[in-house]
Amino acid sequence: MPLNPTSQLPLIGVKVVDFGQYMAGPAVAMILGDLGATVVHVDPPGGPLWKTPANATLNRNKLIVSIDLKREEGLDQALALIEEADIVIESFRPDVMQRLGIDFAALREQRLELITLSIPGFASNDALRRDWRALESVIAANSGVFTDMGLNRVLMGINPSFSPLPLASAYGTMLAASSVVLALQARERTGLGDQIEVPLVCALMEGLSYNSIRIEDLPERYKTQREKEIERRRIEGLPMNLSYDELQELLDPFYRSYKCKDGRMFYVVCPSHRDHAKRCLQRLGLYDELVAEGMREEPDTYLPTSEWKSDMSLGVYPLPKAWADHIAARMKAVFMTRTSKEWEKIFGRGKFPGAPQRWLQEWIHDDHAETAGLMIEVEDPEYDTMIQPGPVIWFADSGSEMLTPEPRRWVEFSQALDALASIESKLPRVRAKNARDGWLQGVRILDLCNVIAGPHSVAYLARFGAEVIKIDPSKPFYDCWNTVIFGLTHMRSKRSVLTDINVPEGRKIFEALLKTADVVVWNATDKQVERMGLTEPAMKAINPEAIFCQMDCFSGVNPGPRTNYLGYDDLVQATTGIMLRFGGSMETPEEHAHVGTIDVMCGFGASLGVATALYRKLKTGRVSRVKTSLSALSGLAQVPYCYDYQRRGLFDEPSGRDATGYDSLSRFYAASDGFLLVSAYEYDIEKFDNVAGLEGLSRVDPEGRAAFLAPKFLTARATDWVERLEAADIGAAVCENLETLRSYNSRPYDGTVGIDQGSYAFTIYEDHPSGHVVTQLDPYAVRPRRAQIYPMTPAEKYGASTRSVLQEIGYSEEEVDRLIEAGIASESWSREYLPT
Repeated sequence: MPLNPTSQLPLIGVKVVDFGQYMAGPAVAMILGDLGATVVHVDPPGGPLWKTPANATLNRNKLIVSIDLKREEGLDQALALIEEADIVIESFRPDVMQRLGIDFAALREQRLELITLSIPGFASNDALRRDWRALESVIAANSGVFTDMGLNRVLMGINPSFSPLPLASAYGTMLAASSVVLALQARERTGLGDQIEVPLVCALMEGLSYNSIRIEDLPERYKTQREKEIERRRIEGLPMNLSYDELQELLDPFYRSYKCKDGRMFYVVCPSHRDHAKRCLQRLGLYDELVAEGMREEPDTYLPTSEWKSDMSLGVYPLPKAWADHIAARMKAVFMTRTSKEWEKIFGRGKFPGAPQRWLQEWIHDDHAETAGLMIEVEDPEYDTMIQPGPVIWFADSGSEMLTPEPRRWVEFSQALDALASIESKLPRVRAKNARDGWLQGVRILDLCNVIAGPHSVAYLARFGAEVIKIDPSKPFYDCWNTVIFGLTHMRSKRSVLTDINVPEGRKIFEALLKTADVVVWNATDKQVERMGLTEPAMKAINPEAIFCQMDCFSGVNPGPRTNYLGYDDLVQATTGIMLRFGGSMETPEEHAHVGTIDVMCGFGASLGVATALYRKLKTGRVSRVKTSLSALSGLAQVPYCYDYQRRGLFDEPSGRDATGYDSLSRFYAASDGFLLVSAYEYDIEKFDNVAGLEGLSRVDPEGRAAFLAPKFLTARATDWVERLEAADIGAAVCENLETLRSYNSRPYDGTVGIDQGSYAFTIYEDHPSGHVVTQLDPYAVRPRRAQIYPMTPAEKYGASTRSVLQEIGYSEEEVDRLIEAGIASESWSREYLPT
């Protein structure tokens, strides 16, 4: 849209040309537009390739122009737009743009400041799959998403299991958006742009990195009842055939849904925090009774369980089955005494996490979502008043501008060109033409975060050269399942300091570190930020140059009724309809299978916020406070169906355990040796006639297509069908699993980041500091041509750098010893890295 001279948005003056189709490319440009960039979106003459009302969301704040890139005039027009742009985005298969005459490498030779972004389905150096028709479900199937839908579906024997969440595109959007803004802020220092590739498949794998990690000889204490039941059934040769109700009895009492007085299910997530489970039982009126019956709280749960005084400890996940069953039975009875809405207030105000299960349609019209700006109204030219997801990140001083975006607008080419050309570009001087530094070289970040979203955001930034110091309390608030197991992923490339910043001497340590920091990141509510003394005036008094990035569960641009409620990924899944869609009904909600589904996405959102704030500071000198939330990212995760307008049809996206896909052209089919996923649109129907064995499908009525295809697919192997279908330019993939992908794509640690490995890359750390052999996904999704990506060092033991960091800020050896003796600082939470 035309430049608003009074706007305070951070990307004002940045010019973007968006050639993207489907979801990821347009979503990246949408986010940049929400943040103030001027965006021109280019569609082919027939309009967008994906016909959906979601395009109204994806193309807000954009001028839309129709250009035929296959004609000389169209190519000239596209190149004229690119000549005016800072950032160019495309999301086609590798080399498609080059064949059309738009060669990003050549363009960057002419304009060193240009930033280009390619978002292919599979990596350009994946010789096998690079030319596949990589639609969303094809990427998901090939990456194990549908065959690794969590422990529930394994135990119920549902494999593969379909979900319509566009995880590849959502993760890809956030990684790609953060990468171009990281390149943009680096350009302010170097004068150089970059040519970036972010394959959706690699983004998906990074989003699922907490699910693909393998820890050899994992101690039994970390295995849940469900994991133990799977092992037992496999050893004894028993079928995986549990019913939904039987499965519920294997869940932890502080990590499950309960039926309330109003018939609605209420999701409790209090399993690992030192205080949450206790607060929950106290408010339910059960704590004293259970203590009298023998329930215990171990003073140090990081000791080996053989040294505990009891066989259980409240606040440690998972609980032993006998205690889990006993506590759950008591909690079930109490939950039936109040409505879900009553329980929501009790949990929220009591500072322990829980939320009612809601459908997406309810969330879209929820009072909190509307008040907070998590859902906004846009006057779209096609759908009139339309409710859309709000911004995914926002700045304290300009967020209100983002609540009233301009609707998409179709214009002539000349108008689009004029909109870009009218903005004067103020480019920095080129300092080193062949520079290969990291985008965040020289940036120091203090990480105060816990669980997944916050720590993951900072770990992601470390690969670009940022120095990260992770601060945790001297004594842990969370159990070692939550800290150490998750930390194997998000503690990589960080120095760990343990100190109690709530006492005066610990606060002095924190403030000394804050004075040296460029960025502080914390996942906390507004009230927690205030209590910790990290408000804007307080931080300015210590370090006026430090950027502050905050994330929480329920925040939006404006305060809402539940802004200060505590919560985690699972609660957002419950609140925004993800669990009910996956489970299929209010009676059968299920958490979406993957650990960190929204957490990691939100972490990437915080990284985007940090990058944008760094750019703004370099460009204008302004120091910013930036914010995001799990709830804000849930809109992106559901963008294909997260909208409403007066004439909208039913919210009928695929849901429940019986879902196999969208329709007969886009679903699972059994082959002779397993399952494949076919993904095609109605306009692809004639292509099936070119597939050996499927001739004649185009003459079959739509209602009879599944019956026509199902027996034919049984006549050959899944891999054979995928080869035939992809040769006909029909999307298809074998339903792979994560274990197989990891097995075939792992290599011993070699000091590289895995980008050269193609679409899948894992590293085996034989000498991991934990003492276990650990296999982890590589940091390989963001692939710049110019900037350097640094290998991630394995996660050190919590507290391993306490002494060295304190000495760097002026503490002597004797002073450090005194602080440790007094419990103000610590060099470890436990004798063992991974307590047994």
